[in-house]
Amino acid sequence: MGVETETELRGKEGKDKSALAKGLEQVVAGQSSICLIVGDKGKLYYRGYPIEALAEKSFYEEVSYLLLKGALPTVSDLDGFKRELVSARTLAPEVLRLLRSLPRGSHPMAALRTGISLLSHFDRESEDNSHEANLRKAVRLIAKTPVLVAAFERSRRGLEPIEPESALDLAANFLYMIRGERPDPVETRVLDQYLILLAEHSFNASTFAARVATSTLSDMYSAIVAAVGTLKGDLHGSANSRTMEMLFGIAEPENVQPYIDEAIAKKRKIMGFGHRVYKGPDPRAEVLHHMARDLAVKRPDRKWFDISEEIEKLVWERKKLHCNVDFYSAYVLYSLGVPIDIFTTIFAISRMSGWTGHVLEQLEDNRLIRPTAEYTGEVDLEYRPITERRRRSLFRFLVDAIKKFFSD
Repeated sequence: MGVETETELRGKEGKDKSALAKGLEQVVAGQSSICLIVGDKGKLYYRGYPIEALAEKSFYEEVSYLLLKGALPTVSDLDGFKRELVSARTLAPEVLRLLRSLPRGSHPMAALRTGISLLSHFDRESEDNSHEANLRKAVRLIAKTPVLVAAFERSRRGLEPIEPESALDLAANFLYMIRGERPDPVETRVLDQYLILLAEHSFNASTFAARVATSTLSDMYSAIVAAVGTLKGDLHGSANSRTMEMLFGIAEPENVQPYIDEAIAKKRKIMGFGHRVYKGPDPRAEVLHHMARDLAVKRPDRKWFDISEEIEKLVWERKKLHCNVDFYSAYVLYSLGVPIDIFTTIFAISRMSGWTGHVLEQLEDNRLIRPTAEYTGEVDLEYRPITERRRRSLFRFLVDAIKKFFSD
């Protein structure tokens, strides 16, 4: 009897009607009322609200409330929510000590991954999977993540971490904790808008990882650790830092054209362009472009912004590709004085409200996420004892060598 393939085996029981979609592209993996992306029209909605309106009129704490609870808050609702966030900012001394003991050369996302895991050990509700406890944990994670990132950033530079300031909102407080001085209102508003724009994006890789972990009925901290680990990857969260590295490599506006021409000729990826979901413009990118321009006007040296605009123009002319959310966010974060290698941790600060919102939603109507795979190996192979395998391997090597000799 010859070795059968999986297709032949399935043929005996009826054909498998599922279609392979690499990377689960275009596969509907679940239902959600949190976010809608209309990729061909360049539209993005949080709980039904257009992202442009939220970026213009709202602020991050209000958007976090919306993502977690499903509706915009009243004044009293928001006041109470902000008080919860402020009271949850402080890190346990043990967490701070362990975070500061990490090697200064640790990858910032690896440090954040460790920090989130540490938080679970000092949360008495970490194993309580009730909705009420998970909602409280979501608030803690949103509040503490900026403090974790700032504490690690200060520690690796040999500086003392700065205690969070209760009078400052989340965006201003983060800039204060990494700088040691209060930011001006323009800088605070720019970071706040950035956090809104990146807060949620449907079943992206890190959010889906969080939902997969949640579907096993694991705890919220484990789900968020899975999300952070996924965001760390170069194909997901680090494109903004790679974009800034590209700008540094180009160095001057007159170098843009030869750089882009060479990249296209060598089929090299140009960072910050194209998107898996958006076939037209990324609606977040246009908002970020305006934010970047506002920052550039205030700076004596605006060459990084000028280089960015020239890249965008040439890539459209040569490739008809739109820039994505990562492209201008690189310049925005750099202009705020954020070190390049912690760009992705700022992304995580923003996305925490979306991740935790999805954890809560997954648990509302949970089913274990367990897809199938298209098997590409052999089946019904004959098992041979290990002594025979050695002799057979040598025999097959000689046969293959003889065949190759005569074929040549």
